[in-house]
Amino acid sequence: MTNWEKIVSGKDLVKAKNLRKNQYVEARERRVALSELEEEGWEYVKDYADPKFIKVRKEKPYDERFEDKVWLLFAQMGFTHLNKDRNFKMSYDYHNPDFTQQIDVFAADDETVLIVECKSAETMKDGVFKKPLESLHGQMDGLRKEALKQFPKRKVKFIWATNNYIMSRADLKKMEEWGIIYFSDSVIQYYSELVKHLGTCARYQLLGNLLANTEIKNMQNEIPAIRGTMGGFEYYEFSIEPEKLLKIGYVLHRSEANKNMMPTYQRIIKKKRLKEVQTFINGGGYFPNSLIISIDTNGKGIQFDLSPTKVEGSLSRLGVLHLPKRYHSAYIIDGQHRLYGYSDTVFASKNTIPVVAFIDLERKEQLKLFMDINENQKAVSKTLRVTLNSDMLWDSDDYNARREALRSKIAQMCGEEASSPLLGRVVIGEDEKNPTKCITIEAIQAALKKSDFFTIFGKNNTIQSNGTFDLGDNQTTCDHFYPFLESCLKMIKARCSSEWALGETGILTINRGIQGVIRLINDIVNHLVDQKKIKPQQDNIDTLVDEVEYYLEPLMLYINNIQEEQRKELKGFLGGGADNKFWRNFQKIVSEERKDFSPPGLADFVENETKQYNTESREYLVTIESILKEKIASALSEYYGENWVIKGIPKSVYKRAKSEADEKNYEYVSQDEDIELISEWDCITLAECREIVTYSHNWSEIFENIITRPEEKKITGGKDAKTAWITTLSKESNKLMKPTYSVPKAVFELISSIYQWLGKVDK
Repeated sequence: MTNWEKIVSGKDLVKAKNLRKNQYVEARERRVALSELEEEGWEYVKDYADPKFIKVRKEKPYDERFEDKVWLLFAQMGFTHLNKDRNFKMSYDYHNPDFTQQIDVFAADDETVLIVECKSAETMKDGVFKKPLESLHGQMDGLRKEALKQFPKRKVKFIWATNNYIMSRADLKKMEEWGIIYFSDSVIQYYSELVKHLGTCARYQLLGNLLANTEIKNMQNEIPAIRGTMGGFEYYEFSIEPEKLLKIGYVLHRSEANKNMMPTYQRIIKKKRLKEVQTFINGGGYFPNSLIISIDTNGKGIQFDLSPTKVEGSLSRLGVLHLPKRYHSAYIIDGQHRLYGYSDTVFASKNTIPVVAFIDLERKEQLKLFMDINENQKAVSKTLRVTLNSDMLWDSDDYNARREALRSKIAQMCGEEASSPLLGRVVIGEDEKNPTKCITIEAIQAALKKSDFFTIFGKNNTIQSNGTFDLGDNQTTCDHFYPFLESCLKMIKARCSSEWALGETGILTINRGIQGVIRLINDIVNHLVDQKKIKPQQDNIDTLVDEVEYYLEPLMLYINNIQEEQRKELKGFLGGGADNKFWRNFQKIVSEERKDFSPPGLADFVENETKQYNTESREYLVTIESILKEKIASALSEYYGENWVIKGIPKSVYKRAKSEADEKNYEYVSQDEDIELISEWDCITLAECREIVTYSHNWSEIFENIITRPEEKKITGGKDAKTAWITTLSKESNKLMKPTYSVPKAVFELISSIYQWLGKVDK
């Protein structure tokens, strides 16, 4: 039998709420048992008046804390009846009422009953729930009938809520098929934030999602209005009580929580801004400017009863507008803070606010209107703009713009899909960046743009290069490509779980790491296509992933055995070329083990970016500087005589070198070090050698024949051109001081040729 006495409301609900808010279980125990209790995880809190007893507490298990979080979410939204504790059971078999199922969260209001199953893990892991989902599905009819006996005329919805689980695509498909609503961590967090900002009005947002297009009973929906036309669109202008619009209105924010709801362009409602608006309203303030909404009629059009009163010559008409009596039927394009500022105030039913309502605006038009309105207001963030592209450009007449929308959509899916290994790690829309959520949507999109997965078009939408996975239209291509990419990333996550979990301290789940992985997968696909081993547009996902796995194995092995110094070196790549260096290093790791894999540009990278010339270059540069300074000193001494250091050197160079020499000599003497004192000349740098040889008449009378390289004797540009090699070598010496720098092959060849030339001249 269902123990309905476990469902509480009113004062009992308040008591239950207080218990749920407490992260600890508290108990009155005998003092003599304290040692045993502490071994079981209990801790002392305080004494009671009776000295034989004490108050102890223990932190609730993680699964119970998660259930409390979900329970409190619905309680704070204003659901009036909830289960008191974890001992609520419902009968699901009308033939045998003794067959019962424990219910984690039961929440009911005047229109809805929610039955929630909660699953929680201590750390992020893959979740496979085939059997428990099948069990719930088998009980749903019985549970629904049992709920309606106690709460008649309600709509019953079933929710599967998870914490720290990455769902399997098979389970998600079954839930969709069986009408079970999935609440991920991001969905719960989204609604929790809305509750903080909106209070009980957040329930309308929830119901708009759960009960989209279902009727709101007993709603008075007729309202006086004026019909007009603007910009080629028909619109209605009216004044309405905020509480009415709150019921049918819906504000969608681009976040992980609402990835499949369109349009997804609004900024999240800001608590500070909302409080400012509420204070303004409660102080007697008002907003004379109109809210802008789009009413969704489900293609049925809207009823507008014309008034017999009309003004000759006017395009506007008076009448009575019949608003839809449905949740989720009026999208708030602009004015969300003004509307929600009325929530939880006495003016929600006593004031009216002006509204301009368009009817069945297409998604593109809604987005355009939003962008136009906000053009001169608070800037739309770069991340939000990227997410908007998937909406605004999806059906663009420019096919390259369509593919940009496709890349944006796939980048979003990487961070939003419940089955994605990057779930919770990608900054979506207006999410905040943190140590684990440190991959930007722009980084994923950029990696996809640099890959060959999708077709590139030229003028008049003619095909310039075919994409390996492109099937012609965005949705079909997305449905085929995304599962492939997700499967590849899942494989890397499973095989390199430790590095994957490091977030911004590791090399995988950061912008450069994910970009490198995606571009490497692209290289492998191109190689397999060239080898005629795969046909990405035709082969099934398992076949493609199996072939790609062989080439990803060396990278996964390397990552699992990476040393801290190697990690630091990779992460030390900075600047605009850092993402390319990550990608090229990943290519190199694979190529060293898979000899047939040699993507374009890798050989040049190995020659120029792998430090293979660094050691010799350092040695050559030290020798070159020594020989060059010796030759310059000898020539100056011969020309100027005894005071050559002063006569032959620019004053600024001499003063700097002397200051450095004096400073070092002072340190040597003051510390009683038995070291020969150094001269000004010992402190002359390689860069200053060029200043010396080009100083005054030094070049023409002393150094032109000594310093000019044989192959540069006939070049134009005079002394500046003929001494440029000294500056080049000086810069290379400085660059070699950075641990991540690699001497390019061409530069090494220059250093080597100068080393050989000076060596011969010196002899």
